[in-house]
Amino acid sequence: MLNMDFTKKVIIRSQEMDWTTSPAKGVLRKPLAREEAERGHATSIVQYEPGASFSRHEHPLGEEILVLEGVFSDESGDYGPGSYLRNPPGSGHAPFSKEGCVLFVKLHQFNPNDANTVRIDTRSAPWLPGHGGLEVMPLHEFEHEHVALVKWPAKEQFQPHRHFGGEEILVLSGEFCDEHGRYPAGTWLRSPHLSQHHPYVDEETVIWVKTGYLPL
Repeated sequence: MLNMDFTKKVIIRSQEMDWTTSPAKGVLRKPLAREEAERGHATSIVQYEPGASFSRHEHPLGEEILVLEGVFSDESGDYGPGSYLRNPPGSGHAPFSKEGCVLFVKLHQFNPNDANTVRIDTRSAPWLPGHGGLEVMPLHEFEHEHVALVKWPAKEQFQPHRHFGGEEILVLSGEFCDEHGRYPAGTWLRSPHLSQHHPYVDEETVIWVKTGYLPL
C-alpha cells in the first residue's frame, strides 16, 4: 500500500520521481497512491512510449484520465493534451498511444452510481468566472465530488478555507503556494477531510482540483 491513509496530507513532487515499469511493455508509471500492486485504488502519472499499448481491461470502479502530453487513444477515439476522460464503473478498453503520451490517471475511485462517460477537451472548453480573479472550468460533479481546472492570475490570493471531504490538486503549470509551502508544476497534493489552508500564487498558475470525495 502507498499513501492510503486518507487522514494524512500527502505532497509529492512527481517531476523528481523516477519512472517505474508496468506489466505492459513501454508503459511506465510514477505511483502517487496505490492500494495493491495491480488492482484497486490507484493514482499515478503514466507514460506511454511511442507505439505502446495496454491489453484490454475492465474498470470495476471507474477510471479518470487527464492527458498531460501527447495523444492517448482507445477504441473510442484519440485524445490530445488537455483531454479529460471519465470511464464509468464496469467499462473497459484497450488503450494505446501511437506517438507517446503522459497521463494523470485515477483508478477504482468512483461512486458505484456515478455512471456518466465524460469527454472534455479543456483546450476549447470555456472558462467561467470564479472567486476574485480566478477562472474555473468545471469538469465533473456527482453528489459531493467536484472536479475542475482552476486558473489563478499572478498575485492572486484565496481566502482561508476548509476542505469538506478533502481536496486533491495536481499543479499543471506555474507554482501553487500556501502557508505550508510552494508547489511547482507536477506537484500532487492530497489534503484530508476538514483540513485547512490559505492558498495564493505569485505567477499565473493552473491546477486540476478535486474536492469532496475522500472518506469523512
